[in-house]
Amino acid sequence: MKPIWVVDDDASIRFVLEKALQKAGMEVRSFSNPREVLSAIAESCPQVLVSDIRMPGGNGIDLLQQIRQSHPGLPVIIMTAYSDLDSAVASLQGGAFDYLSKPFDVEKAVELIQRAVDESLREEQADEALHEAPELLGQAPAMQDVFRAIGRLAHSQVTVLITGESGSGKELVARALHKHSPRSGGPFVAINTAAIPKDLLESELFGHERGAFTGAQTMRRGRFEQAEGGTLFLDEIGDMPLELQTRLLRVLSDGHYYRVGGHSAIKSHVRVIAATHQNLEQRVAQGQFREDLFHRLNVIRLRLPPLRERSEDIAPLIKHFLLRSAQELGVEAKRISAEALRVLQQFPFPGNVRQLENLCQWLTVMAPAQTIQVKDLPDELRPGVPSAESPATAAAMSALSAVAPSATAAPVDAPLPAAGQASHDDWERSVEQVALGLIRSGETDVMHHLTQRFERAVITAALTQTHGRRIEAAQKLGIGRNTITRKIQELGMED
Repeated sequence: MKPIWVVDDDASIRFVLEKALQKAGMEVRSFSNPREVLSAIAESCPQVLVSDIRMPGGNGIDLLQQIRQSHPGLPVIIMTAYSDLDSAVASLQGGAFDYLSKPFDVEKAVELIQRAVDESLREEQADEALHEAPELLGQAPAMQDVFRAIGRLAHSQVTVLITGESGSGKELVARALHKHSPRSGGPFVAINTAAIPKDLLESELFGHERGAFTGAQTMRRGRFEQAEGGTLFLDEIGDMPLELQTRLLRVLSDGHYYRVGGHSAIKSHVRVIAATHQNLEQRVAQGQFREDLFHRLNVIRLRLPPLRERSEDIAPLIKHFLLRSAQELGVEAKRISAEALRVLQQFPFPGNVRQLENLCQWLTVMAPAQTIQVKDLPDELRPGVPSAESPATAAAMSALSAVAPSATAAPVDAPLPAAGQASHDDWERSVEQVALGLIRSGETDVMHHLTQRFERAVITAALTQTHGRRIEAAQKLGIGRNTITRKIQELGMED
């Protein structure tokens, strides 16, 4: 973690914060005026900047404005005396993380700075994920059209609406638009509006003030503030509640919004990219989506083709996913035979690219040889092989026996139906061998790793069966709606 920078002309304030932060395990660097900070930040950057509002040779508000231009993602906390409270509120509108009133309680000051550090680290991890994310792959004419559109839109600030089936890679398109835009130095923040309960979504988007509602014990920045200077990706926009559609329309119209419980308007400098798998025109006709918001979002529309319309892309995608899965497991990448590839190219993949990725992860673990043959493919993908059980479910049953026995209500050694017993035994031995190989290779998190793959396989099977309908999938799995949503987020299964 990078150090915390404290700038104040009062040596006693610097001393108190230095000692308190060092005691909390944080590295600290102090400055006596803004000029020293601006000189130092040209060479390095802190994790969080804590600045007084009035100092000789400059003030915290001016420093905040200059820092926001060069380092828009850096959390800045403004310290102020009670007489300067109006200036502190103005600093929040200028993009400050929060303000600290003097005299302050040292423990509360450290708690506030720790919150700023936590958010800064989260945004850094998101940035790393963005830069590590693979470029979109595709040779099909439909994907080439998408690539050309991304190239034309990269330097534009217009709002983009991405449409496509679940699992087709809409978030990857949004990330590519951000990565190649002038805003690439700012944050990319994604939120799935269908995955957050209705009563919490407003706070997630716009933040809230302390005391705005029961449980709001501290001020919290929303996704719009977190995305300041960058891009906000609103996934599954078609599921947004009507009352929140009104608030979103206001932000898109005049660029201002209020935190929940707040009274000061905050100016937004964020590019919005929205995505949906639904027919928004139909939802407008049904009165479930505002027509004026639809037109605001539908400035430029990008349609992402389903995988069944780009079968020529299946081969390079399989190669990419097999390589990535092997790197994650620390094993040699497997190859796919020409016959097995032809079978997969003829499969419709209702779960699209996400389903293909999960299949490659499954094959990396379960296929017995380095070259994947047709017989190694799951039954439901092999022509002429009837199967009442999805491959993900079969793999999950074995993984459950091998690595997560406590996750099932039935005993691990409970007998399966006779028709599935041989298959179950084979899967169980395969998983045991994979686990043994990981343990021998020095892997220290085998249980967590294989359990995640088991959960991903089970959820993928249910979503495939229900064509992406999460509530129905949760019912089939015997879990709650919130549980499946949380698992999808934790396992990185979002679009």
